[in-house]
Amino acid sequence: MANRVAQEAFNHLIGDLKATHGDNLASVVLYGSAASGDFVQTESDYNLLIALHRIAPEDLRLAQPPMREWQRLGHPLPVYFTFAELHDAADVFPIEFHRMERSRVVLYGRDPFETLQISDENLRHQTEYELRSKLIQLRRLYIPASGSAERLRDLMADSLSSFATLFAPALMLHGQEPPVLKVDIVRATVRLLGLDGAVFERIFALREGAAPPPSDRAAEELFASYLSQIERVIDAVDRLDTSNGR
Repeated sequence: MANRVAQEAFNHLIGDLKATHGDNLASVVLYGSAASGDFVQTESDYNLLIALHRIAPEDLRLAQPPMREWQRLGHPLPVYFTFAELHDAADVFPIEFHRMERSRVVLYGRDPFETLQISDENLRHQTEYELRSKLIQLRRLYIPASGSAERLRDLMADSLSSFATLFAPALMLHGQEPPVLKVDIVRATVRLLGLDGAVFERIFALREGAAPPPSDRAAEELFASYLSQIERVIDAVDRLDTSNGR
């Protein structure tokens, strides 16, 4: 959970939101790394979901002063939903809602995720879509990065964080509860699918500066192995049968 300074900021924002929205304010939920314990100071954000009973342009316009102050403190704008929208949108945002559901702290009001039902088939479809999209992007970014050990190292380190996030729903689709930390999510996926864990451990070590920089040739070989492991995860998600899921 967030530190004392952040808690004071939350309390101040909630006070402003209650004054702004009154009885229309249903809940304020902190989600993501700050709620899960994976928060990195100066790198992570305080992500908030604000649920109202109804949302009209006037409600959003009234929120401008507290949101302006919240952004002044360096925080991203919260996402606004109504309670009804959260349930209606569960079929199109299964990954995002699962992520919020798994790592959340209700700062005010009702918990909007208590009764949320997310279909496994919708989750599988979006997980495969996001994985394939990131794979395509990884291949594109490899072109300008190839031939430079430093640029390949940065590409692998940055992209693994995104892939690790998508490994979490892949674990859920296999009936496993994902760990909280990204490194543990990757390790659990390695065990589940029989992947080459040394590839990911090497990238994590490079990311943390715990391993010496690779040569150009070593970086190219590591990237080829990394790409192969990502493709194996996508294949496993593609072959899943969730037709009898929730």
